[in-house]
Amino acid sequence: MKDLYKHISLTLKTLRRERGWSLDKTAEETGVSKAMLGQIEREESSPTIATLWKIASGFGTSFSSFIADIGTDFKAPIHRSGKTKHLHPEDKKIRVMPLFPFDKELHFEIFIIELLPGCEHLSPPHKHGVIEHVIAVDGEIEILVDGTWQPLKKGEGLRFNANQPHGYRNLTSTLACFHDIIHYPE
Repeated sequence: MKDLYKHISLTLKTLRRERGWSLDKTAEETGVSKAMLGQIEREESSPTIATLWKIASGFGTSFSSFIADIGTDFKAPIHRSGKTKHLHPEDKKIRVMPLFPFDKELHFEIFIIELLPGCEHLSPPHKHGVIEHVIAVDGEIEILVDGTWQPLKKGEGLRFNANQPHGYRNLTSTLACFHDIIHYPE
């Protein structure tokens, strides 16, 4: 887990340096407080998934860039597997794993997301043009789009513009799992 927080910290520092942004400018662009950003950079605080999404959206970058090393060799087949991770110690209801981190050529990333019973995760709007494709793999979930919770059963999918508040929830008593494909505009 310490390696993950170090990666998040280094990614945030690198993005700020590349853009020449101060902590004040970063706070303004991301909606995350200057104090929290400083704590993340010093590895004194573990950001929630919602906080990481705000930071990624503010920089106009992918979420997976903060949690996974991104390879650049796309000529050979890539086989990926693994376990989902708790990104934040208090976030005990949602687990996220980048199955395929952000692809610079195709402008998308794919996540496996597990929602434990009773989980409700709200996501802030992403940048204009970001599209999400959610496919229920196991269990039943609901997706908040256009202010309405829409149910999805195993094998069903939903595509929506993610430049609006949206969310995911599991109201059942069993684990639910879905794939989330996020496409970013060029």
